[in-house]
Amino acid sequence: MTLPLPEQLINRELGILEFQRRVLAQAEDEETPLLERLRFLCIVSSNMDEFFEVRVAGLKEQIKAGVATPSPDGLTPRQAYAEVERMAHELVAQQYQLFNQILLPALDERGIRFIRRTQWNEAQTAWIRDYFFRELMPVLTPIGLDPAHPFPRVLNKSLNFAVELKGKDAFGRNSGAAVVQAPRSLPRVIRLPQNIAGCEYGFVFLSSVLHAHVGELFAGMTVEGCYQFRVTRNSDLFVDDEETKNLRQALQGELPHRHFGAAVRLEVADNCSDTMADFLLAQFELDRSDLYQVQGPVNLVRLMQVPDWVERPELKFAPFTPSLPARIGKAANMFELIARGDLLLHHPFESFQPVIDFIEQAASDPQVVAIRQTVYRTGTDSQLMQALIRAAQSGKEVIVVVELLARFDEEANINWAARLEAVGAHVVYGVVGHKTHAKLALAVRREEGGLRRYAHLGTGNYHARTARLYTDFGLLTCDEAMTADVASLFTQITGLGKAGKLKRLWQSPFTLHSEVIAAIEREAAFAAAGRPAAIVAKMNALLEPRVIAALYAASQAGVKIDLIVRGVCALKPGIRGLSENIRVRSIVGRFLEHTRIFHFRNNGDERVYLSSADWMDRNFFRRIETSFPILNPKLRKRVIAEGLKPYLRDNVQAWEMQPDGSYRHRRKRNARAYCAQTELLALLTKGK
Repeated sequence: MTLPLPEQLINRELGILEFQRRVLAQAEDEETPLLERLRFLCIVSSNMDEFFEVRVAGLKEQIKAGVATPSPDGLTPRQAYAEVERMAHELVAQQYQLFNQILLPALDERGIRFIRRTQWNEAQTAWIRDYFFRELMPVLTPIGLDPAHPFPRVLNKSLNFAVELKGKDAFGRNSGAAVVQAPRSLPRVIRLPQNIAGCEYGFVFLSSVLHAHVGELFAGMTVEGCYQFRVTRNSDLFVDDEETKNLRQALQGELPHRHFGAAVRLEVADNCSDTMADFLLAQFELDRSDLYQVQGPVNLVRLMQVPDWVERPELKFAPFTPSLPARIGKAANMFELIARGDLLLHHPFESFQPVIDFIEQAASDPQVVAIRQTVYRTGTDSQLMQALIRAAQSGKEVIVVVELLARFDEEANINWAARLEAVGAHVVYGVVGHKTHAKLALAVRREEGGLRRYAHLGTGNYHARTARLYTDFGLLTCDEAMTADVASLFTQITGLGKAGKLKRLWQSPFTLHSEVIAAIEREAAFAAAGRPAAIVAKMNALLEPRVIAALYAASQAGVKIDLIVRGVCALKPGIRGLSENIRVRSIVGRFLEHTRIFHFRNNGDERVYLSSADWMDRNFFRRIETSFPILNPKLRKRVIAEGLKPYLRDNVQAWEMQPDGSYRHRRKRNARAYCAQTELLALLTKGK
C-alpha cells in the first residue's frame, strides 16, 4: 500500500490547535448559556495546559535532541514548533480578549462581578485586607533572591509572584527581587459577602489580593512591581521498560518529578516588565517565543468552579435526568435481563447506573465466582472499585487490570491498585509497552447447566462522572462467542502465551488495524464492482497513515465516506482525484463526543462495530484495544439512528473540514436548526 504524500496529510499538533479553536467558538457563541461560555473558556485553558505539557514538550525534546526527520505530514519538529507557537499565541490572545471584553461585562450585567483592584470601595478594601491577614498571610512564604536564596523550584502550573523591591532588609540585604509562591491550598477566586460585594455574586482574584498587600511581606522595603507568573513543564513520565522490575514502584518514584520537568511555557501578566520577563525566562531556560503575556489571571482553569458556585439556572445548560431502557425496572436482576438479550446503553442520555448495578450485583451474587475488569480512568471515589473490593473480600476471584500509565490519572490508579491488592484481588498492570485502553468487564456465574459468562464492553471509561459528560455506548451481553473472546483477552493480559484467534472481537495490537483496512478495502471492491458501498465512522482522532491511504483509495473507487472526527484529523477531504468522496465533520457541543463507531455498508449486509480505539498509530500498535460488533439487528439500527445519523444532519454544532485542514461552521441561515445532542436529549432523557 502506498502511503499518503506529506502534502496529503495534516500535522497532528496543528490539528489539535484547530480543535481548540472550535472549543473556543462555543465560548464565543451567544446562544451558549453565559456561565457555560465561561466554562468552555476554562476548558480551552485546561486543554492548552495538557497540549504544552505533552505535545509541545515532545517537540522541544526532539529539537533539543537534534531530530530533523519530518513527521508523515512533512514538517520537522522545528518547523512544527514554529507553527504551533504562532497559532498558540493567536489562540491565547483571542481567549483573553473574549474573557475581558465580552464575558466579564456580560456577567457583570447579570450580577456576577469579578471586582478589579482599582474598583474596590472602602468596605471591600477593608474586608479584603482582613481576609489577607486572616487567611493568606499565615501561609505565604516570601523568598528573597540572593546568593543564600537561589531562585526556588517552581511547581508545574503553580501560581507565583515575582516582586521587584527597593531598599534594604533587616540584615542589610538588597537583592532587588523576591518570589512569593501561592500554595495550592489557597483559592484562586474568593467570593465576597453579598453585602460587601454590592451584588448577588461578587468575586476577587487571589492575584488581586496579593498584589494589593504584597508589601506586608517585605516590611520596610518598597515594592516597585509585583507580577504573577506560571510555568508549564514537561509532564510525560519516563519508565524504562527494560530496567523496571515493579511498574507500580517505578511509577510512584517518577510521579513527583512531573512537577519539576523541563519548562516549556512561561505565562506572565501584562503588567510584567521586560526586565522581569527576561529574568524569569532565563531562570527557566526559555526563549521569548515561549512567553505568553496575558491580560488577566494566568490560570483561567481555576475559574472552572465559578459556574458551580453560582445558583443561576437560566445561565446554564438545562439539567436532565438520564433515562433507563424500558427493559430495566427498579431492583432489576441484571443477569436475568442480559440473559434475555443484549442490552445497549447510550450515555449520557441513558444512565450509567446499569453498569454499576452489573458490577455490584456480580460482587454480591453468591452464584458469581469470578469478576474481571479493566481500569483506565475511574475517578478517586468509584462505586465500581468499591464493589470490586467487596467482591474480593467475600472470596470471589477478582482480577483487575489497572493501567498505571493513564496520563494524569496515575496517582488515583496506583491508590486503587494498592487497595485492591490489600483485600486479595489479583491486580495486574497490563503488558509493558502497551497501555490497556480496552473497556471490558466480565462476570462468571454458576448456573444450571454450568458456568456462564456475562460481559460489559464499552467505548468509554468506567467513570460515573464522565458518563454524564461524554457520549459513549456500552453493551451488556452473554453471547457465548463474544464473552469467550473477552475471557481470552483477559488471559492474554494476565498470563503468557501467543494470542489466540478471536471470533467476534477485533483487537489491538494484533488484528484491529488489519481488520479495519480489510473492511475499507471490501467497500472499495464493492464500489469498483458497481455495488452499494459506504463507510460512516465516528471517532476522536484519525492519524494512522495506512488507514488514511486505504480511505483515499476507497474514495477514488467511488465509496461514499462520512467521517465524524471530534479532534485532530490528518486526512484531507474533498480533494479532486484523491478524496472527493470523503466528508469530514467535527461536532463540538455540551457533551464531549467520545463514541467510536465504525459502520460499513458491506453490499447491503451492514456491519457496525463499537470500539475503545481511535484510528491512531498508538491505538493500533501500542495499546490493548477492542472493537466489537453489534449483532442484534435492532440494536445495530439503533446505533446508526442515534450514534451516526443525527451527527450527519447536525447544522448547529457541526464543523466541516476543508481541503486545507481548516474548519467551517456548518450553521445555515434560513434552515431549520438541528442539533444532534439536543435532539438526543429530547429523545432519550427526562427534563428535570
